[in-house]
Amino acid sequence: MILALNCGSSSVKYQLYAWNAHQVICKGVVERVGNAYSYILHERAGYPMIKKEKPCADHKLAIRFIIEVLTDPEIGVIKSMQEIRAVGHRVVHGGDKFSRSVLIDENVLKSIKEVQELAPLHNPPNIAGIESAQEVMPGTPQIAVFDTAFHQTIPEHAYMYAIPLQWYQDYGIRRYGFHGTSHLYVSKRAQVLLGKPVEATRIITMHIGNGVSISAVKGGICVDTSMGFTPLEGAIMGTRSGDIDPAIVPYVAQKLNITAVAVVEMLNKKSGLLGITGQFTDRRDVTKGAQDGDKLCQLAMEMEAYRLRKYIGAYAAGMGGVDAVVFTAGVGENNWLIRAKALEGLDFMGIKLDREVNERTVGKKEELEINQSDSAVKVYVIPTNEEIVFIEDVVAILENRYDVHTKYRYSFQS
Repeated sequence: MILALNCGSSSVKYQLYAWNAHQVICKGVVERVGNAYSYILHERAGYPMIKKEKPCADHKLAIRFIIEVLTDPEIGVIKSMQEIRAVGHRVVHGGDKFSRSVLIDENVLKSIKEVQELAPLHNPPNIAGIESAQEVMPGTPQIAVFDTAFHQTIPEHAYMYAIPLQWYQDYGIRRYGFHGTSHLYVSKRAQVLLGKPVEATRIITMHIGNGVSISAVKGGICVDTSMGFTPLEGAIMGTRSGDIDPAIVPYVAQKLNITAVAVVEMLNKKSGLLGITGQFTDRRDVTKGAQDGDKLCQLAMEMEAYRLRKYIGAYAAGMGGVDAVVFTAGVGENNWLIRAKALEGLDFMGIKLDREVNERTVGKKEELEINQSDSAVKVYVIPTNEEIVFIEDVVAILENRYDVHTKYRYSFQS
């Protein structure tokens, strides 16, 4: 059994996976960590979801709560924690120190802490989860799986910014990229669906959720990605602005008499679709508003689609062509209109969307090809499965068969 943990600032998501059976045994989340009204939502195959309340003042207590539920005689799935072979931890930012998942030891944990300022909202709870699991499950191997690792293959000319070199050397300011496990999974699946030698493939992966990132994957490795030093760069998102002129930050700070940090906070939490519409971050609300004639929702949709379209063109140019465009994540998998608008006018590139098939995909949790039969470029909708990447990495490390050049070649390559 492999236990996967994803620790947020006020939540701990978990999944227990039986590797030999290739089956998710159970999954769930502890919400409101640090609150007297914490609760767990526990779901196991074939049974209704269970909710139990218990105060969890910190991540350690939340993980103890998870263990208590997993081993409960009535609602649990294992008899003891001895059945858990390893724990995998999601770590958002590994800086440029980690190009692969790693077995956590004292030096690894120290290195994760050294880059936590690069992801101040994410890495601290990730670290708290690791330390809590080490204390609660001493002797059980703990493995870190990094969101940034997949993007460490990006070449220097693509990850460097045209800033004083000293900033990179002293402070590590460069493009890192995020959503790595999602981009990795769907790009590998697209390689299988294309049926071409991996080294001959050029794939653009579009992870569109509340957060949005686009990656260029050439020959099986990532060569560019839209998110940068932080997840703020790139496409327009639910509450994030994406690409802007950096001079806007001091200008607005001066006009509003606030700090640059406060402006960046607004760019992260009050911009994007929310900033344009004034009320919506959910694409379903934006889409409905646009269809009902709301001008701001229509504008927000056009802005988002235009930015996505520009990235497709840029990455096709960067790779010398494209064989497939892949849509994934909540919006990418379910919003046919955003997909259609993002691909609008790209026939000149050989991208021909089958609009009828595209519209019929709503609610289908399966891999779909939505291009016309004579399209030179395939267009796929591929539901992401970050968990299987996560689990397979953990097992590969445990079995000492982890190769950075051939990793993730197991169950989802067939």
